[in-house]
Amino acid sequence: MLSVRARQIAGVTSLVGFIVLVLTLLQLNTVARISLDETGSRAEMLGNSIYQSAFGVLMVGPAADDAAAADNPREALRNDLGIRSILESAIGYSVNVTYAAIVDDAGVAVVHSSPELEGTTMPPQEPFEALVGQRPLTRARTIYSDATNYEIQQPLLVGDREWSVRIGVSTLLIADQLWNTFRQAITTALVALAVALLVSVLLTRWMLRPIHVIRSGLTRLGRGESGVTLDLPPGEEFRELGTSFDALSAQLTAARDQKAPAAPTAYETMVASLEDAVALFDRGGTVMFTNPAMDAVLPSLKPGVTITEALPPGHAALLLVQESLQSRRPHGPLVARLAGEGSDERERQLATHPVPGTGTDELVGVMLVARNLDYLSRVHSTISYSRKLAALGRLFAGVTHEVKNPLNAMTIHLELLKGKLTKAGNGSAEIAKHVDVIGAEIKRLDEVVVNFLKFTRPEELKLEPVDLERMIAHVARTVEPEAKAHGVAVKVDVPESLPLVNGDASMLGQVFMNLAVNAVQAMPDGGTLRFDARAVGRRVRVDVVDTGQGISPENLAKIFDLYFTTKKKGSGIGLSMVYRIIQLHDGEVEVSSTPGAGTQFRIFLPQA
Repeated sequence: MLSVRARQIAGVTSLVGFIVLVLTLLQLNTVARISLDETGSRAEMLGNSIYQSAFGVLMVGPAADDAAAADNPREALRNDLGIRSILESAIGYSVNVTYAAIVDDAGVAVVHSSPELEGTTMPPQEPFEALVGQRPLTRARTIYSDATNYEIQQPLLVGDREWSVRIGVSTLLIADQLWNTFRQAITTALVALAVALLVSVLLTRWMLRPIHVIRSGLTRLGRGESGVTLDLPPGEEFRELGTSFDALSAQLTAARDQKAPAAPTAYETMVASLEDAVALFDRGGTVMFTNPAMDAVLPSLKPGVTITEALPPGHAALLLVQESLQSRRPHGPLVARLAGEGSDERERQLATHPVPGTGTDELVGVMLVARNLDYLSRVHSTISYSRKLAALGRLFAGVTHEVKNPLNAMTIHLELLKGKLTKAGNGSAEIAKHVDVIGAEIKRLDEVVVNFLKFTRPEELKLEPVDLERMIAHVARTVEPEAKAHGVAVKVDVPESLPLVNGDASMLGQVFMNLAVNAVQAMPDGGTLRFDARAVGRRVRVDVVDTGQGISPENLAKIFDLYFTTKKKGSGIGLSMVYRIIQLHDGEVEVSSTPGAGTQFRIFLPQA
């Protein structure tokens, strides 16, 4: 894509080139026509001279020579010195004339400008008038494509026979004459194009100067400079534009001075949610933007205040920002203790990064980043814990596999032992009871191992868009018979427009079914089970609330622990699986409970 300047230069040069080309062609056509007219006129003058001389020689009178001329006109013409002189000087009449001759009615040259051709037959050539009468383009193609002789003929009566005077004109000589003129025209055209190119460059620079001035002014306004004005060329068309720009600059300056709140931009909204503290300074060290995290770390940094006013001399952040403004290079990281929220001090990792402009060496400002090392430590600890948990899960999976094999073998042998005791009969009933107890305990231990294996090695997620409104309605219909048996009313408050979530439908169904069954079992004397769902930002929140017995404070922190249960026949793995599945979906689960009043489980899941 060509720039405006390049397009304007190309346009002016093309226009001038087209005009020069047209004028050159017109000039060449004019020169060719004039040259042909001049050649024809000179050739006709030459023919007239030859004719007059020949007529005088061939005139019959009483003189003896007249009688001789009448008897032998060929010899009379050849021996006449005047005619011979005119023929020999024929080429001098015009540079384009190649020959002159008197030809008899049989086409034989009687006298010729080249004596060696006298007595030879001269085939007739195209008349010169045919060349002059052609159209300009056809005439030019004829002149430059063929080396042809054209003739100008004039009849000459000799007795009762018609001879002719022929003047030969060569197109090759005409082309040479025009080529000399054409070279001059090309030279003139090239000079005109060079001058046009130079003038167009200067004209473009002069015409585009206001655009460069306006762009520079807008760039300065974008950097936050105050009182920006335009130095536009004088003229009515620019005066109004300059006035409008100055008014806009004054309004922006007044709004900035009054610190009028502006709508947050997209990058401000994005930076505001960062855990890191971020501040942006212009080239003069004035604060342009701070996110909430920076407001908590360095509350003295306010938009519109310079960093030297906000921070004391020698402050680590002040030194880093000043070094980046001077060197235009990043500096840091530097660890310093800064006052955080409240009165405590925390270690922060400080670093500065220059913000380049559109130009090569242009600098918009500097960005200061203060990173909470405590938060980084927690993140590293979480990652380390997750790795250890994954390794422990693989270990437990192996241990579980090794435990199941002996349990299966024990179950098989107990069945064989029960069969033998049944056949033995006497006194074996008491032993069979003990065998049944052992078998039941082995079965219970096997179920514990299977559930533990499911917890440590869950099925692979099959993520897809899931409609929670339909899923929760299905869960409510499924638990409704058991709820009615306990006197529990099931209420669902989920809008049809609820956004889809990204998850595994089977696992999420297991989560809500588990919570619903637990809630119904927690209300043996009746109550209300309520499902409530809403969209919150880019997530969906689901509340499962009951009015049952509630959970005591000492047990509330342990309900998601594996094998923890307050039920007599509970496995202690249901809520652990709920917590595990929500974790696998990058979600969150919260629980709040009041003994005697009920329990609320709140789940957050990402939207699809």
